Amino acid sequence: MDSVLVKKSRGITKTDIQQFLLRGRAFIALILVLVVFTLLSPQFLSGDNIVIMSKHVAINALLATGMTFIILTGGIDLSVGSIVGMTAMIAGGLINEGLRIPQLGIIVYPHTWTIILISLAVGTLMGAISGLIITRFNVAPFIATLGTMYVARGIAGLRNNGYTFPNLVGRPEYGNTGFELLGSGNFLGINYSIWMMIIFAVVAYIVTTRLPFGRHVYSIGGNERAAELSGVRINRTKVIVYSISGFCSAMVGLIIASQLVAAHPATGEAFEMNAIAAVVLGGTSLAGGRGSIGGSLIGAFVIGVLGDGLVMMGVSSFWQKVIKGAVIVLAVIIDQAQARMQERIALQKQQELK
Repeated sequence: MDSVLVKKSRGITKTDIQQFLLRGRAFIALILVLVVFTLLSPQFLSGDNIVIMSKHVAINALLATGMTFIILTGGIDLSVGSIVGMTAMIAGGLINEGLRIPQLGIIVYPHTWTIILISLAVGTLMGAISGLIITRFNVAPFIATLGTMYVARGIAGLRNNGYTFPNLVGRPEYGNTGFELLGSGNFLGINYSIWMMIIFAVVAYIVTTRLPFGRHVYSIGGNERAAELSGVRINRTKVIVYSISGFCSAMVGLIIASQLVAAHPATGEAFEMNAIAAVVLGGTSLAGGRGSIGGSLIGAFVIGVLGDGLVMMGVSSFWQKVIKGAVIVLAVIIDQAQARMQERIALQKQQELK
């Protein structure tokens, strides 16, 4: 008992400082990135640039939100970027060409809201398919989502034989106008994509911290066997989290197509890397069971600000890939260091109790 009191009286220890730095690494990295780019370019934090960066951050944050659910279960999703491109092409085709029904010899032009709902449903379905492959056929998440990544990218290319759907403004007589407002419209002076980021983040935070489903997600990542024995429906939960990721990816595809007023089959290439980097940098363990939506959101800010800062500085796109790859590797190394430190602290506590 006396030894415990002595340890408590020592105040802040080296371990406490290390834990603080590891847990707050995303926020610290964000501050450093902002300071460095502001010093290098006085225009970096100008009003116009902040608006542009916010839109890019929103895209990363939406993808990171869905990816967080998956990584918390100990999984991974490589298909998010391809679902972004596939969804954009589906929406673009419905706006420009409508829905052809050869049996009846007619073409139906859905309303804009119907197009959005169809696109979101397709993206969610693709995510659910990944979840079903993983749970029903016991395929590793990496392999399953690698396969669906190619399938989604192939569908995106087949939708218009590899060509772009341009000028997605619709036609008034078909009632499918207004699609471009999703990406360029504002509410209270804030772009819709940023509102989407806020709404998705708040809902995801509530789900992970307040609802039983969130506890099930954490328990699966922490110890899947123990979660199963405690009554958690493992397969259903995994299918749902992959569906959530597909839904978030579909929303990103719609936002990008709306912002560009065009859909290209290559849209979303390598987006999965940004999403994974944001989640891991935000403190979510690749082993599952540890992490938060808030951390992923800060990680998305780091990745978005870093990308835009490198572009403003005129850094080659090839070097940008090198730097982002290094960030991912560094984030994983730090995550492993945090895991080892927590194990060491847990062992110390056990020894103190003895």
